[in-house]
Amino acid sequence: MTSKATAESVRILAGDAELVGDLSVPDSALGLVVFAHGSGSGRRSSRNQSVAAALNDRGFATLLFDLLTTDEVAIDEVTRHLRFDIGFLATRLVAAVDWTKTQASIAHLPLGLFGASTGAAAALVAAASRPERVSAVVSRGGRPDLAVKILDHVRAATLLLVGGEDTEVIALNQFALRRLQPPKELILVQRATHLFEEPGTLEEVSRFAASWFERYLATPASSSTRQAPDPIDEIC
Repeated sequence: MTSKATAESVRILAGDAELVGDLSVPDSALGLVVFAHGSGSGRRSSRNQSVAAALNDRGFATLLFDLLTTDEVAIDEVTRHLRFDIGFLATRLVAAVDWTKTQASIAHLPLGLFGASTGAAAALVAAASRPERVSAVVSRGGRPDLAVKILDHVRAATLLLVGGEDTEVIALNQFALRRLQPPKELILVQRATHLFEEPGTLEEVSRFAASWFERYLATPASSSTRQAPDPIDEIC
């Protein structure tokens, strides 16, 4: 189906930082998907924008936002350390998840996370930190192994999408899959390498992601699980 989406620029406060985002909300949205971009990327990632547009067409609201401020991006271009600081990135993502509850147009929507590369690890930490809010996670070419300390705390339904030719990342995702709680699944996108640049492969990612969110955003994450230390503290 195709659903018309209303788009707007938003500002999200995360501690002392103000993060810029793009929010798109279709009529009668089925749910909300918050994106966590990967290493050295941002909300204007062409791949994430492509997936977001496909999700909008399937009736999902989407939020793409920059995990780093402009000044932090400039620093990270030199040091390359913030993009791998999973605890830091997860804190920013949790701030965005909390922000969604303050916005009348989306506060009522079931919420999922879509993470790419290191953003996938941040998405899993955020899901473990907000089990009552995050119902599903999809990882595209992600590094869930970077969140290994908290994988057994994740209660959100998790789909790991990896390029069928991305041998090293396949192994890292297989490692993480064994530690995640069900429901969980690992799908290899045939002919795809790490960046899903091959014709038709990103469309496959969008199709799998939309189907996962349609299946699992209808069921809120359980809030009755055992108490655990804050996953962000564990990952730092």
